[in-house]
Amino acid sequence: MSWLGRHRLVVLVVAAAVVAVALSAWLGRHDRTYSGALDPRNPDGSGAQAVARVLDREGIEVDVVRSADALDGASPDAATTIVVTSTDRLGRSTTARLLQHQGDADLVVVAPGPQLLRELGIVSFPATSVPHGPVAAGCPAYDGLTVRVDVADAYRTDGCFRGRGGVFMAQPRPGLTLLGAPALLTNDQILESDNAAVALRLLGQHQRLVWYVPSLGDLGGADSVSVGSLLPDWLRPGLWLLLVVGAATVAWRGRRLGPLASEPLPVSVKAVETTRNLGRLYRRAGDRRHAADALRSAARTRLAEHLRLPRQVGPRRLVEDVAVRTGRPAAEIDALIGPTAFPPGDDRELASLAQRLTELDREVSPR
Repeated sequence: MSWLGRHRLVVLVVAAAVVAVALSAWLGRHDRTYSGALDPRNPDGSGAQAVARVLDREGIEVDVVRSADALDGASPDAATTIVVTSTDRLGRSTTARLLQHQGDADLVVVAPGPQLLRELGIVSFPATSVPHGPVAAGCPAYDGLTVRVDVADAYRTDGCFRGRGGVFMAQPRPGLTLLGAPALLTNDQILESDNAAVALRLLGQHQRLVWYVPSLGDLGGADSVSVGSLLPDWLRPGLWLLLVVGAATVAWRGRRLGPLASEPLPVSVKAVETTRNLGRLYRRAGDRRHAADALRSAARTRLAEHLRLPRQVGPRRLVEDVAVRTGRPAAEIDALIGPTAFPPGDDRELASLAQRLTELDREVSPR
């Protein structure tokens, strides 16, 4: 029997698995391609497939273009509305081509960023707003309608649906509409309040709708975005002023260093001066525990030297030997030099401890 005959079952299973994987990849390629937010072919909650399908059923010719060249070939006219989503993919060159081929068509830009607003000639930047309920239109074009979204950008210009800080649908000039509430187009929130009616009235103004989804492949080297391009124009002078004020503050409050003084080295400092200065530091800090530990540690070192004991002698043996030499009880000696002795409660007790340690040192020191 041949190898294929012996392993026929394994070969069939592997072939079936390969076919299943290839078929899944083939069927799912469109979902991966059209999975962006507000994409008219995206059926997910963040997509806008519902709006696109309803517009198509209402007799609106919906043309979805996904490149600048396709937009050029769409030839929009006065009977066309151009809606642009995924505006973060637009650059200087593609924005210029968009405005060049807009012609007499109405342009709707959804959630434009700072750079795109500057390219569109908008001098004011939007403020983020969180509506707490439905927002009324407040304009004749959408009279009687309300929108309900979780968050939106508010523009300080003419328009509809005024919230805190401005309007959610700005109309800075004829033929241009800025939609700061992109969530009303999504599949998740299209049924909230009158979102569907507002979306249909906005995008269905004419018999033809060109839905432009920009592509990053159309961008060139000149379309790179710098940090400065994302800042509003009025902020740059403020940053320079802040920098100047910071430098002036450093120059004003900075420490003045006098001329360098030469001093012969090494510098000898008397022990009594060191002791006094350390005492002043301890007293100023109020750390009596640390001062008492330093006094007891020095006393243990001196007592071990007087008794000719090793420097690393244990505290218990040191206490016993000192008690034998002085004739005092071991508990009294441990309360004086023991590592677990109680710290002084005030300066008077600290001074008394220092005096008692001095007396103990005199008793143990050889005559």
